[in-house]
Amino acid sequence: MALDPIELGLFASRLAAVCEEMGVRLRNAAFSTNIRDRLDFSCAVFDGQGGLCAQAAHIPVHLGSMAHAMSSIVASVDWAPGDMVVLNDPYLGGTHLPDVTLIAPLFTSGDAGPGNPGAPIAFVANRAHHADIGAATPGSMPVSRCLDEEGLVIAPTHLIRAGAPVPELLDAIVGATRDPDQARGDFLAQAGANRAGLERLGRLVETLGPGRYAAALADLNAYGERLARASLASIPDGVYDFEDWLDDDGQGTLDIPIRLRMEVSGSGVHLDFWGTAPQVPGNINCPLSVAAAAALYCFRCLMPPQTPACAGTFRPITLEAPLGSLLNARRPAAVAAGNVETSTRVVDVVLGALAQALPDRIPAASHGSMNNLAMGSSDPARPWDYYETIGGGMGAGPSGGGWSGVQTHMTNTLNTPIEVLESRYPVRVTRYALRYGSGGRGARPGGDGLVREIELLGPAQVTLLTERRRLAPWGLAGGEAGAPGSNRLNGVALPGKVSLPVQTGDRLTVETPGGGGWGPPTDGVRDPNREEQA
Repeated sequence: MALDPIELGLFASRLAAVCEEMGVRLRNAAFSTNIRDRLDFSCAVFDGQGGLCAQAAHIPVHLGSMAHAMSSIVASVDWAPGDMVVLNDPYLGGTHLPDVTLIAPLFTSGDAGPGNPGAPIAFVANRAHHADIGAATPGSMPVSRCLDEEGLVIAPTHLIRAGAPVPELLDAIVGATRDPDQARGDFLAQAGANRAGLERLGRLVETLGPGRYAAALADLNAYGERLARASLASIPDGVYDFEDWLDDDGQGTLDIPIRLRMEVSGSGVHLDFWGTAPQVPGNINCPLSVAAAAALYCFRCLMPPQTPACAGTFRPITLEAPLGSLLNARRPAAVAAGNVETSTRVVDVVLGALAQALPDRIPAASHGSMNNLAMGSSDPARPWDYYETIGGGMGAGPSGGGWSGVQTHMTNTLNTPIEVLESRYPVRVTRYALRYGSGGRGARPGGDGLVREIELLGPAQVTLLTERRRLAPWGLAGGEAGAPGSNRLNGVALPGKVSLPVQTGDRLTVETPGGGGWGPPTDGVRDPNREEQA
């Protein structure tokens, strides 16, 4: 019997609460600033075949890519009660190597039998960004040319087998890092989060019974699909083309195109990245799951808030990209920046196509980079690793100007508080401010970027993986582009993607791009959102 609307709403909320509780458990137990303070992690629940059931409002690029790749992971593993599988291989369901995923199956009490546990009824999973996964440069976000340069590659492997830990695997993983104790703490926190998820989800399944739980999932997916199709039906039928470019790949390749043909028919959408560049020598390549995460995110933004984050919601949307292209790379292409930088440009391209169909709903381009900063030292006396993403300007839209100094689109992390950064690492933050005037002018102006200046208090290695340093975030409807970003060391300009040694007293300055404006600028009209500091 189908659930009534109230029962369905409660069921969806209970599933989402499982993910939220997993996230709280992970954050509170983790050791690293990356997880505890920046919240660079995500949690989700899947069905027995790997279909997405629910996710917390964590990081779109994590969750969308997990949803796209989970079914193949589930099919490739021999599951038993008490298992926990770890992976980070981008070509086997991961994104880039620092994002490490732990997956655990849920079996019902009736499934367990001597040598015959049956099939899992569900899975819980969490993905967390580890600031060190064994790359040659601290922060494990190198300016790389192949996957092996980016750190330890982990195919789906049992970290816990039938309730028994596999200590040699965990020892090998944390042993590849500069701070094994911190890394071990983070992995144990991830395992604890999954256990919390299994406990809560198990209670829900036990309350409903396996049959009613499966029926409720079917109702939830059908509801999500109805809402999605109703939302997509508001897009006029037609074919919409758009292209945008990445600045470079860090290895000398410039102006790298991402091209999209979006076909809308009835209440379905097909995305064909037919003219996108072939994979490049640098690390801005990505697996198709990352491109899918970015594309699905854009359409999720068009749907009503109550739309559940489940597999049914995304059934009306299909996509393809040529194998061997930037968005569907072949092993062993480097992918460290593809997850963070290329995914943001995919968002720009999809929104650019949607803007042709829905000019009164779509905003201008946001700052278009996660502005990745990785740094640290391999000095055995005091090894350290640090990684962060830095916000920028949001693109303005038909109904309002862009926000300033925020994370946008594919990242949903926080900044590291200055107090935490300075107390844990040999650095000093000498400036952290809005970059006034960097947002694009328009009837509704784009948001301003940020300025973050850091003084190094000891020798270190710094790596920057940034975009929109050459090609500005575009405006819409007559609005002007936002200002490109810039990187400097002691006042000297740096490339957008670079790794270099720094010395005590050196100052690194990252100025992030502003968002594009929307609508023709209205000169002489005071804008309270764009005033200079007194």
